Amino acid sequence: MLGSLGRMADHIVLLQSRDAGYVVSRSGRYAQQWLGESRWDIPLADVPPDCARALTEAANCALQTGRPHLATAHCVRDGLVQTYQILALPTASRWGVEFVGVYVNEHGPRYNLVDAIFSSTDEGIVSLAAIRNATNSAFDFQIVHHNEGAARLLKVAVPALQWRRLSEGGHALCLPDVTRWLLSMIAEKVAGSQSSGRLEIDSDDRNLRLTATTLGDLVSLTVSDVTEIKRRDASFRLLFDGNPMPMWVFQPETMRFLSINDAAIAHYGYTREQFLRMELKEIWPRDEWDAHTRSLAQHGDSYQSERNWRHIKADGTEIQVLTFGRRVVFDGCDGFLVAIVDITERRKAEARVAHMAHHDALTDLPNRTFYQERLAQALHASDAERHVAVLCVDLDLFKNVNDSFGHPTGDRLLKQVAERMRGEVHGNNLVARLGGDEFAIVLTSDVTLNEVNEFAARLIDVVRAPYDMGNDLKIVIGASVGVALSPGDGTTGEELLRNADMALYRAKAEGGNVHHFFEREMDRQAQKRRDMELDLRSAYTNGEFELHYQPLVDIVADCIVGFEALLRWKHPDKGTISPADFIPVAEDIGLIVALGEWVLRSACAEASKWPDHVKVAVNLSPVQFRSRNLVQVVVAALAYSGLSPHRLELEITESVFLAETENNIATLHQLRALGVRISMDDFGTGYSSLSYLRSFPFDKIKIDRSFVKDLVERPDCMAIVRAISGLGRSLNITTTAEGVETMDQLERLRAEGCNEVQGYLFSAARPAAELGALLHKFARRATEAA
Repeated sequence: MLGSLGRMADHIVLLQSRDAGYVVSRSGRYAQQWLGESRWDIPLADVPPDCARALTEAANCALQTGRPHLATAHCVRDGLVQTYQILALPTASRWGVEFVGVYVNEHGPRYNLVDAIFSSTDEGIVSLAAIRNATNSAFDFQIVHHNEGAARLLKVAVPALQWRRLSEGGHALCLPDVTRWLLSMIAEKVAGSQSSGRLEIDSDDRNLRLTATTLGDLVSLTVSDVTEIKRRDASFRLLFDGNPMPMWVFQPETMRFLSINDAAIAHYGYTREQFLRMELKEIWPRDEWDAHTRSLAQHGDSYQSERNWRHIKADGTEIQVLTFGRRVVFDGCDGFLVAIVDITERRKAEARVAHMAHHDALTDLPNRTFYQERLAQALHASDAERHVAVLCVDLDLFKNVNDSFGHPTGDRLLKQVAERMRGEVHGNNLVARLGGDEFAIVLTSDVTLNEVNEFAARLIDVVRAPYDMGNDLKIVIGASVGVALSPGDGTTGEELLRNADMALYRAKAEGGNVHHFFEREMDRQAQKRRDMELDLRSAYTNGEFELHYQPLVDIVADCIVGFEALLRWKHPDKGTISPADFIPVAEDIGLIVALGEWVLRSACAEASKWPDHVKVAVNLSPVQFRSRNLVQVVVAALAYSGLSPHRLELEITESVFLAETENNIATLHQLRALGVRISMDDFGTGYSSLSYLRSFPFDKIKIDRSFVKDLVERPDCMAIVRAISGLGRSLNITTTAEGVETMDQLERLRAEGCNEVQGYLFSAARPAAELGALLHKFARRATEAA
């Protein structure tokens, strides 16, 4: 069939449609060279992929349309990119078999990237590496290597040019047009192929020509001063010897070095004489000999690194390199010119960055990111029968270490804790620092409940052993541990960590130095708390809070001398919610600061409407002291309402003194200097109540309701009330008893000299609208008694 076509037959490939593909039925001599295959009746898949794809697409179009189809194909042969025109003609045999005759012929010039890199005789050579962002898009270039000519042409000192990004400015290559041109070149090229181009730019009184060739993300940029065109005839030797990149020429047959440039001698540490006596494989590690040899054998006239190679320097150290080569004629001999890019430091830097991204800077333990990745891998490898255990660990009393000895000591302690934990975790198990004094452990091997129980108990014992901090300082801390096991406590890392954290919270609530396994009731309580957090935020925004006021009664005069402002929350769906439930949550989420400011402003505004002798008491949270603007808030509330400062009484609990004591005492003194009265609430229930009286001159102490409740039945409560009342008289401090509900309680408090009382015996907390009637009632009673 092809014989009748004469010389055209050399360019024809006859394809037969068979089994949803094509078979090369016949092919001419030129076509066989193009295919790299002289056999017939072979599947099209057996020929080079670029040819197979071009033929398949052309044949499909021809058969689908029933008309000749003209296409263009780009194929790579021996490092050269050649464009071919392909004409596909559909036909059929007398037996109904579909055939496609394809005529193939060269079209356009061939392109050789390595020729452009190594054959250029322009004096300025700059090697650039594309910089990519997180989406793998190139956006800038960094100067990897350059020669002195480039620095001179660009009018930049050699050291200042090395490793500079184009976007950093300072020379002619920093023009936006240059960057856009280079980005378009690496963006438009076909993967694995080469592209080249030229751009002329104006620099001062000169016109510079930029000639660029790309290879992957590397760009070889030649900068030429076309005002001195005679330098175009510079020899290969000048480029070779003056190139700042290590380069050599070796003989492919003997694998011996023929010539070495100065940069290679300086970089590798061998003398020129040593190089010339060596074979190329002597700079390869022995375990890469075969790979190097195969790689070189597979290349034609040019090649580039398909991987990072290792080379051995004269001192025995290894470096990682990228290699680029082309076949040249050197001193009449066939040779290969090779250029080297040392990427050792870049790889080390990348490894350091990768390590830093996955490890804690202080302890060098894996961080949260690494932990979550390892946990996800462990869960992926587990099943319903094999458990993965997650342990959340929190150090007990660690805050006291920072407060007492400073953060440097705390950091040294954390390092020792990390080492102890690392010593308890083996194999594929992992311990990580999540932040602060929080750690997490994943036990990836199939573990039983008893094994996890024993591990957690042992870990607590290890952590709470004394730590020698030097200078005769020994520190003892503890650890609380929460445990969750898959799949029962969760099937994802997020679930297990959350549930282990809830179990940790339970362990901390039990006093610490214990471990606790997750229970479903914890999840219910946690969900209840999350709901309350959301409801609290919306309640503040929607104005669901209001103040009620409980009277403070002078026990001798039987008259109201003040009201304590008490916060109430009326939820639109859940009704009234107890302050004991929502105040701690508001403190935890930081809402108490804004809420407390509203309470102060509202209470002062309401009190300004009362008789001048009636004061208002407002409770302060320790969290409000941490906000650092408490004094300004009080001043603003007084100014807004016009209330006299001596009519405002601020109630605090001893928890204010448990942290940042000096700062908080200073704040109390500032408040007292305004004329505001300060009261110690819940007196007698803490650990150091008496010492707090010495720390600050309180105006009032309030006897906790727990003592008043059992005042009649329990002599010890009576003794405590008597002691506190006597203490108040001795220190000239007003005493107020809370929770008074019976006349017996009232009479005993009167007998012990208590100054004020409050409780349901007189009135529950009432809305502001009812206070006028209450004041009138007490005034009438006093008049009647008189």
